[in-house]
Amino acid sequence: MMDWTDKHCRYFHRLLSDQALLYTEMVTTGALLYGDQPRHLDFHPEEHPVALQLGGSEPSDLAKAAKLGEQWGYDEINLNCGCPSERVQRGAFGACLMAEPQLVADGVKAMLDVVDVPVTVKHRIGIDRVESYEFVRDFVGTVSTAGCKTFIVHARNAWLQGISPKENRQLPPLKPDWVRRLKNDFPQLFFVINGGIVSMPQIRQHLSELDGVMVGREAYHNPWLLTEWDAESGHHTPAKSRDQVEALMVDYMETQLAQGVAWFSVSRHMLGLRHGQPGARKWRQVWSDHKLKHLPAREVAKMAASALSSDVQSPLT
Repeated sequence: MMDWTDKHCRYFHRLLSDQALLYTEMVTTGALLYGDQPRHLDFHPEEHPVALQLGGSEPSDLAKAAKLGEQWGYDEINLNCGCPSERVQRGAFGACLMAEPQLVADGVKAMLDVVDVPVTVKHRIGIDRVESYEFVRDFVGTVSTAGCKTFIVHARNAWLQGISPKENRQLPPLKPDWVRRLKNDFPQLFFVINGGIVSMPQIRQHLSELDGVMVGREAYHNPWLLTEWDAESGHHTPAKSRDQVEALMVDYMETQLAQGVAWFSVSRHMLGLRHGQPGARKWRQVWSDHKLKHLPAREVAKMAASALSSDVQSPLT
């Protein structure tokens, strides 16, 4: 979810669910240690609970980055061992780290030695075309000895050569039964399943057998799905309408503008808000129209509302 789940996206998602644990996009240790720390680490207090997702392989660098994350107030530090992109592979982290479980364990231990918040690992069930449950079982077993108690498992292999990151989310077959096998083999650990999850019936089924569910792109493209999560977890919060969420986002855009952030850097994350509603396409076209960038966000919101209502009132052709 690099370049997707920035702080504006997370603020939007928090309006839809009070209880969901939000994750940052993957941030490399180099970017934190040698780059613009506020740009990568700043977040709105209302985002809690929120986890910082790190990309890196050098234990000492991971420890320093994790400490920064804790100092900035993150509730969890997550090590990404699942991203298959070639750019990430060139940095020797992401999914390719699954081939070096002891190095991952060393990194986890280095982070746990310096922070008091949980350290978790996100990974695949394997790499390349080798289909071996024993591979992922041994990976989890090795990393857990370093103190990691929670594993977020994208239930498909990462093919590191020959296909794109997008194809890596579609071509390798999903094997959710392998995640259930991990839970059976390591009942003392927590397992969160990820990959191909797009509906509440799927979420309910997984939660009956595992400890958690992570939803990525479906939550981004169809964010209204998040509004069902709190009730599912036993928390009943006052429901907001789509109109109310949009109005709160316009308020947020105005506060961000005072900090030098243009409204369209925020609005791009809420384009799925009307997913499935009549008039959603015209509403989305207004919010994504580059010709309107010079207008205040509140004026664009009025135009979007007008486009939405006109499309609802007119017969479909």
